[in-house]
Amino acid sequence: MSKEKQLDLIFNEDSLFLEEGKNLLIEEFGKEYTTYFSILSLIASSKTSRSAIESILERNIGGYLDRLENEYTVIRKIKPVFAKEGSRTQKYEISDNFFNFWFRFIYKNKSAIEIGNYEYVRTIVERDFSVYSGRFLEKYFIEKLKISQNYSIIGTYWERNNDNEIDIVALNEMEKSMLIAEVKLNPKKIDFEVLKNKSVKLIEGFKSYRIDYKGYLIEDM
Repeated sequence: MSKEKQLDLIFNEDSLFLEEGKNLLIEEFGKEYTTYFSILSLIASSKTSRSAIESILERNIGGYLDRLENEYTVIRKIKPVFAKEGSRTQKYEISDNFFNFWFRFIYKNKSAIEIGNYEYVRTIVERDFSVYSGRFLEKYFIEKLKISQNYSIIGTYWERNNDNEIDIVALNEMEKSMLIAEVKLNPKKIDFEVLKNKSVKLIEGFKSYRIDYKGYLIEDM
């Protein structure tokens, strides 16, 4: 089914999808569901660190994040590859693709949904979809590399304050090689000089390794 047909099914007055996220989670979260929903909406909108979420909500959310991760298993923690034990450099992501979409587009624009302005929200989806879908493309290529069984360590990389983010880092310790890759929908946005500059600190501890820089596109799926 094409993206247009899927959006036709989602954005109409008879759609069950518009209330689905709420119906599935509101009972689970109980009377504090609005706080949980606000946190999940922010995570889905790329506010993925605890500090970023707390600065917007202006409250301590440690307990909420813990329950979302360990009790409800709706989110999971991600740490940069090669992070030291006990490192507090981490992000959160929503585990389920359906909830990710629902909180990113439906819940975030609930006021427009409530007055039946589905075309408004659909326009936002169309506008932001390439950025939104890019993360899922990253996941696809990470899984593809795992299946290849060519690497001993695979993950993503970033430094403090989300500096120097790199989509994929994969290490083969036996062959002493490292893959550093960017994933883009638009081939014109892959810049290997930028990628090399972002990886300067990352490769400091791997001077004896062969470093391979690569760009993955949707055509490589």
